[in-house]
Amino acid sequence: MRGRVVSIWVSVCIVLLSQSIRAEWFSRDGTVMGTTARVEIWTVDSAQAQSLIELAFKELRRIDQLLSPYRPASELSQVNQSAGDSAGVQISPEFFHLLQRALAFSVETTGRFDITFASVGHRYNFRDKTRPTVEEMPPLLDAIDYRHVQLLTASSQVILRHPKTRIDLGGIAKGYAVERAASLLRRQGVQHAQVTAGGDTRFIGDRRGRPWRVGIRDPRQEGATVAVLPLVDEAMSTSGDYERFFIEDGQRYHHIINPKTGLSATGVQSVTVIGPDATVTDALSTSVFVMGIDQGLRLINNRSDYEAVVVGHTGGLFFSNGLSKQTD
Repeated sequence: MRGRVVSIWVSVCIVLLSQSIRAEWFSRDGTVMGTTARVEIWTVDSAQAQSLIELAFKELRRIDQLLSPYRPASELSQVNQSAGDSAGVQISPEFFHLLQRALAFSVETTGRFDITFASVGHRYNFRDKTRPTVEEMPPLLDAIDYRHVQLLTASSQVILRHPKTRIDLGGIAKGYAVERAASLLRRQGVQHAQVTAGGDTRFIGDRRGRPWRVGIRDPRQEGATVAVLPLVDEAMSTSGDYERFFIEDGQRYHHIINPKTGLSATGVQSVTVIGPDATVTDALSTSVFVMGIDQGLRLINNRSDYEAVVVGHTGGLFFSNGLSKQTD
């Protein structure tokens, strides 16, 4: 009997080893949510890999159709079109819940994270290098206030109480999308993968016995890194002033808007946040960018599961307590 047990165990090991030898990395790049997306998984079967990758991309596209401010038929666009209408708009439970999470970050950050920034933000055009004028700014600033967003829980309705208020979930939506896509892969049994959309990534497991080693880009020198983070089963989000921007009269105007001023946030060049949930890391990286180094790192240090690396306005590195420069 003992000999049979050993024989069966050896057979199982041979099968597992054979599967491991046949397995390989499969990946695909695409454009989703206005940015570059990538899905990479480790599996034994090419057809299965393509099916799983398509499953992840389908989820990214679904959320884009739900939350895009550029799609007139999206639920978010319908809400924006109803601004000032006291009747409000009934939305899906998924969208409603994400709005609740976004508004909770607004409360926690005393308005530094504010989805109504779009009331001014939509007037910036980084391709054409245009921005709101000084004369245009005051009435637009009046429309920025997360308290203009009223949620009616019983009916899943949302009301924008100011007629000029617009919302944009750009500071949380991509993180939510990659977290959702990764969750779908995990439920299909995927143990090693990454899902990336722009500056937001969700890693599943490790990279086959080693951590994923992820470089934080130098905001002022393309192709260079300022730190490397070894990550296992974590999310990572980076907010930087180097993706969508233009320079006018020596001033850098970029897409991360300070809701208090309607201008591009200053004081840092990039913020990277890591933790167990990409929805949260996305919102936190935006929040810290707007709050600045001291207040931002204080916010992170109050969360035991999240860490941050901040590149200051002169290029200096600043770390949350749990990292303490242990990023090499």
